[in-house]
Amino acid sequence: MDDRSGRAQGASLTKPEGAAEGTSAPRWNVLVIGKGGREHALAWKLKQSPHLGRLFCAPGNAGTADEGAINVAIAPLDKDRLARLCLKEQIDLVVIGPEEPLAAGLADHLRSKGIRVFGPSAAAAQIEASKVFAKELMRHAYVPTAEFQVFDHPEPARVYIETRDYPVVVKADGLAAGKGVIVCRDAAEAVRAVRRIMTEEEFGAAAGRRIVVEKKLEGEELSVLAIVSGRTLVMLPACQDHKAAFDGDQGPNTGGMGAYCPAPRATPELMRDIERQIFIPTIHALKRGHRSFQGVLYAGLMLTSQGPRVLEFNCRFGDPETQPLMMRLQSDLLPLLYAAAEGELSQWPETIRFDPRPAVCVVLCSGGYPGKYETGKVIHGVAEAEALPDVKVFHAGTRRDEQGRLVTDGGRVLGVTALGQDLREARERAYEAVRRIHFPGMHYRTDIGLKALSVPG
Repeated sequence: MDDRSGRAQGASLTKPEGAAEGTSAPRWNVLVIGKGGREHALAWKLKQSPHLGRLFCAPGNAGTADEGAINVAIAPLDKDRLARLCLKEQIDLVVIGPEEPLAAGLADHLRSKGIRVFGPSAAAAQIEASKVFAKELMRHAYVPTAEFQVFDHPEPARVYIETRDYPVVVKADGLAAGKGVIVCRDAAEAVRAVRRIMTEEEFGAAAGRRIVVEKKLEGEELSVLAIVSGRTLVMLPACQDHKAAFDGDQGPNTGGMGAYCPAPRATPELMRDIERQIFIPTIHALKRGHRSFQGVLYAGLMLTSQGPRVLEFNCRFGDPETQPLMMRLQSDLLPLLYAAAEGELSQWPETIRFDPRPAVCVVLCSGGYPGKYETGKVIHGVAEAEALPDVKVFHAGTRRDEQGRLVTDGGRVLGVTALGQDLREARERAYEAVRRIHFPGMHYRTDIGLKALSVPG
């Protein structure tokens, strides 16, 4: 497929405050918020921009430091310290990676201080922060999704569950790090899911106050992201994520075990349908509700026999979808994000260019993830993996210990990403790189991208 993304015509690049007169390109100081693989991939791509001045990450990880970013030990939810950092370092653009600070209003707080931000307001971020809000918005905007019911007490939910055809999906309303979605094959499993979410508060008290019970959709999943500014959007190539912990889509849901891009099923015709039927009515509905969206809108879709249906929306770059997207992106990311933050995306002058070669990302995890795991395990072989052609290892849960050694510092540790002439070669190259890396307890899926190899053309 031709996945040069949709253009949104001609943006002027506003010169940042303090830029030297007569310089050929404006230079912007940028702060990336977050510490995962997504943030390393964004920092890596931003570092390539001729428009970049200084690059900061808060808090960043060992990989962002290796890119030359200045890591600053400030938590993504510490709004006041982040605002002071921006003012002190003359930050021209803040790029917010994770959903939690967006939902907590970090973008609003920074904008109130006159700081330019790429990322939605707390009101617009409700499209991810509340599954109830997202489902009701889709219902009112006629966006195709699964039939559903909302409950704020476990007993009515249990009564409803007894009347359903199975399987169903029970979802915690609030943020749950990608883990608050439980597929249930029968009523007993659904009752247990309600208890876990609402009574035991497994995903947090706030996340479990309300639940969505919906019909389980059948088909193939697809992740589609768009850069949005108000009523203007630029579609990005479709990816496929792998949420389940183990091969064959078995085991509990995780934050994402790997992804590939582009997804062969995302034909140009399908992408036009997704833009027209899903993205455009959604961003218009947000704007009508005084929640104008600015940032990345991510649609997790199921390709059913009746057409694409929305499983969920996210309000930010996906992780791990960002890793193969950035690996393939050939255009300069920085002025695109800057134009969106300035409200000038409708004037964007060029089609976004992507490497025609596909990319595959395999996530290496700590032993026990997505359950309990230990950190501080020494990681070996990253340099050897990156010595392979067209391979980049994006850091997620990593840090340097007191001896300067690279050690694990999270559940998802590394995203080994490779380009290839076709998906098969990209996959083989990624797994060849994976075999060069090891740390105690390391586990990963061995079937990332395998399903796509059976798709014709």
